[in-house]
Amino acid sequence: MEMWNLVLFVAEAVLYFALMTALLHLRTQIGLGVFLTALGVMHFVETYLAAVFYVSLPFGIVSPGSSIFFAGKLMMILMLYIKEDASTVRQPIYGLFLGNLVTLAIAQLLLLHYSIEPTANQRADFSFLQNMGALMVWGTTLLYLDSIGIILLYERLGRWLPRRTVLRFAICGTVILAFDQVGFFVLLNLLYDAPADVFWGGLKAKMVAVLIYSALFALYQVYFSQGRLAGRQRKVRDVFHDLTFRERYEDLLARTGRDGLTGLLDRSRMEIEAPRLLALALSQNKPASIVIIDIDHFKQINDRFGHLVGDDLLKQIAEAMTKAVRPQDFVFRYGGEEFVLVLPDLGHEEAMRIADRLRKRVADVIRNPDSETITISMGVATAPADGTSLHAVLSVADVRLYRAKSDGRNRVIGHQEA
Repeated sequence: MEMWNLVLFVAEAVLYFALMTALLHLRTQIGLGVFLTALGVMHFVETYLAAVFYVSLPFGIVSPGSSIFFAGKLMMILMLYIKEDASTVRQPIYGLFLGNLVTLAIAQLLLLHYSIEPTANQRADFSFLQNMGALMVWGTTLLYLDSIGIILLYERLGRWLPRRTVLRFAICGTVILAFDQVGFFVLLNLLYDAPADVFWGGLKAKMVAVLIYSALFALYQVYFSQGRLAGRQRKVRDVFHDLTFRERYEDLLARTGRDGLTGLLDRSRMEIEAPRLLALALSQNKPASIVIIDIDHFKQINDRFGHLVGDDLLKQIAEAMTKAVRPQDFVFRYGGEEFVLVLPDLGHEEAMRIADRLRKRVADVIRNPDSETITISMGVATAPADGTSLHAVLSVADVRLYRAKSDGRNRVIGHQEA
């Protein structure tokens, strides 16, 4: 009997995964709503089976509702997150949570009725409604916590296992379902005095279910995803809004935010990246330097030789800057003939050396059509000594740039010279 139940246990897991994955895979043809509806419809059945339906397996007493269907739904939520994004996956999570709260409220109202019994065999089971309501709320709350937890854990594991999608999938299922089993058994024990065998059997069954679902997920990845499930490494802040916003916005930034003439990042991009870089450096107790660069007498160049020559000189200087800085540094076109360097994790003296190296490179290499030297002036400021915000540090650097130009140009001014 136990072996036959085990065969059915595996078959149920395979069937559930196959049907739900098919709906997920066909979402572009039939719509994502079909998958989400199927996911939601199963929740009441899962909770009911977890409360009253148990079978004996070789590794203990098990409820398929909890071990197969609830575990499967959690893994489906993770798959949906991997396939889509946080904005999409929050729909079933919030929908299940709020929908079951409404179900509980209605059930409590039903308990206030003075009911009748049409026949002797149709007596209302009020104790079931009362206990089921508690199970629904607790199960829904656990699902909400499980869903957030499994996404956060998946993201965190991406730092160490960025390309091990299946392994991350399995680890997340193992950890979160173990947590869920502890939480759900506590209520089962309080309501129905469930024995410890139910806990251990359910825990083992969920681990077996994770193995089955992970193996099926690996097959799905190989035969259907065509590489689209490759692991993504993202920094975790808010699991829904920030993940989705950043994922889509960074994709937009990768295609925009570039100056059309020089190819450098533009000022709008600087206003996004520079505060982030400064904040990151300061959070790690490291300095960060900013250099403002201005081309000397650039208006005269445009007046004498025309804007086409001026544009060509801008491109040459932009290229010189990108070669002079480190790979981790950022070069922005601030506007007109002004540029800004953001040098993360770099102290003031090192920033001064890089700036002076760039100044010499421009003076040595770049010439106007009359073979006259082109020079640049620079102001350097460093956080936290010169401020802890972009506006503060940029303002100090700008004052020092003005000093460099007023002192004769073709020079770098930092805090010692200011």
